[in-house]
Amino acid sequence: MAVQVFTFIDIFKALLLIAPRIPYLIKSYIKLLALNEGNHKSWGTLLEKNAEKYPKRPALKWDEATMTYSELNERTNRFAHYFISKGLKKGEVVSVYLQNRPELFIIYSAIAKIGAVASTINTNQRGHSLLHSMNHIPSKMYIIGEEVIESFQEIRAAVRTARENNLFFVADKRQSAVPKGFIDVKTEVMDMPASSPSTLKEVRLKDSFAYVFTSGTTGGVPKAAIITHKRLLSSVIWYGKILQRTKPTDTVYCPLPFFHTNGLCVGWPAAAVNGAALAIRRKFSVAHFWDDVRKFNATSLIYVGELLRYLLNLPENPHDRKHPLNRIIGNGLSLEAWKDFKRRFGIKKIYEFYGAAESMGAFRNILNLDYTVGFCLQPHAFIRCDVNDGLPERGKDGFMQGVNVGESGLLIFKITKRHKFIGYVDSKATEEKTLRDVFKRGDAWFNTGDLMRNMRWGQAQFVDRLGDSFRWKGENVSTTEVENVINGFPAITLAAVYGVKIPATEGRASMATILASKRFSGVDFRALHYHLREALPSYAIPFFLRFTECLDFTSTEKVKKRHLRDEGFDLHKVKDPIYVLLPGKAEYEPLSEEIFANIQNCKYKF
Repeated sequence: MAVQVFTFIDIFKALLLIAPRIPYLIKSYIKLLALNEGNHKSWGTLLEKNAEKYPKRPALKWDEATMTYSELNERTNRFAHYFISKGLKKGEVVSVYLQNRPELFIIYSAIAKIGAVASTINTNQRGHSLLHSMNHIPSKMYIIGEEVIESFQEIRAAVRTARENNLFFVADKRQSAVPKGFIDVKTEVMDMPASSPSTLKEVRLKDSFAYVFTSGTTGGVPKAAIITHKRLLSSVIWYGKILQRTKPTDTVYCPLPFFHTNGLCVGWPAAAVNGAALAIRRKFSVAHFWDDVRKFNATSLIYVGELLRYLLNLPENPHDRKHPLNRIIGNGLSLEAWKDFKRRFGIKKIYEFYGAAESMGAFRNILNLDYTVGFCLQPHAFIRCDVNDGLPERGKDGFMQGVNVGESGLLIFKITKRHKFIGYVDSKATEEKTLRDVFKRGDAWFNTGDLMRNMRWGQAQFVDRLGDSFRWKGENVSTTEVENVINGFPAITLAAVYGVKIPATEGRASMATILASKRFSGVDFRALHYHLREALPSYAIPFFLRFTECLDFTSTEKVKKRHLRDEGFDLHKVKDPIYVLLPGKAEYEPLSEEIFANIQNCKYKF
């Protein structure tokens, strides 16, 4: 069982270990406080500084090639001058639909030097979801990569502000010709000046750098969160200086997409310090991961929990510890996998954090403690809520109530003049995430929608997304907890857990869709039930197991559950094999038409 609360001794020991770094941490935090919104600083000025101070150091690494800070800055300037020549101005939006490759970072940076805003489009999107993202924010320009041009062409006619004079094609391997109506931007920029554009002087910390779409894990429509230059430069200090003291010889490996915040607001800033390099990959590959780490000589990794789970699922081999990685930064690492990952791969420093694209606050595990996302400097609270609908509970006095040490509660951040909730492009969506009259009349708080455990001494532990939690027979079930236990069973690769309705019962019963490493017929169901019974409370053990050959994921490697939840265990909707644990039984058995009918007719007492 993971630590539920920390003692003074736990914190004191951790502080002793980082004691030599405390003067440096204080100095870095002072720099953080100096980032006032009106400052003449931006992502573009940081690139200029790095190009001047570290011109020959590699800024980007990919495949077998590298790009120095000097080259990155010069190419960025050429693109910036070209976009200016096409009429792009400060505050205008550019939709960027491009995979992880050098041009993506050049284009993001060029847009930033103008003071325009990059709308970061998910390259996994197709059809309706892609059209939604393209039309959600009207754009002045559309920059489309060769690798995704077919997907864009399918919805092009329905993109409201797309015209022949604002469509730009970014060649990749030159396997297809420039489409009709598009401008070959890589050819056009070649004769542009390599000097810094004059627009850079007008960009301020408060200005927007990008719009990043939330992932829509449970089926909701993605919303565009605002990322400012201040947030990026704050991340440079937090993830490049405070969490890890990045050196010029370091390489930060981030195989995650840069249209989301782990890559854009953690990975890239963490590398943009002291001439360090950022290593990238088009898409994460578990088979090539360790080869990439060794090839890039990566000392730091930016992760999401699912990525680490995939690595743990690999067969152990004698080379597991033969790599240059010495620290990892990310979120979503399961409590059960935490120590296993440290032990197996020899990683001593895990800087887990908590944050979100739209969040106004973050927790960071500066002390390198196990099982925690660390502490948060922004005013926050953990309050009681109904996990079924995610709504905070109010007491008899009409105000919300905090939770005790060791308990889980809904995380909220206080909105003040100093701590602003910038929110989304859509002001209505921003207001929907704002709680008012929380602890007193007139106060305002940002609702994260996430359950966190109060671990004392300012430390917190991520528990679950409220949208995924459910209540069964009066008890709260954490899908993350159940998934972690199921994933620990040898024959299972990955599980997605959710609640389903059973006729004549209270709440929702636990069900899991499983991606198995063997055919489902090879699973020892009696051993699986024993494994679950030993690790979980009885109310959390899944009654239904659905075995599938594939799962749908968001771009941040989270399983999409809404359609699984909607289909439930209905044999008329599901073609995959389903197994059921009937009341009083010690083993799962196939869900037959007869058993399904008996469940519907309430002949079993679940």
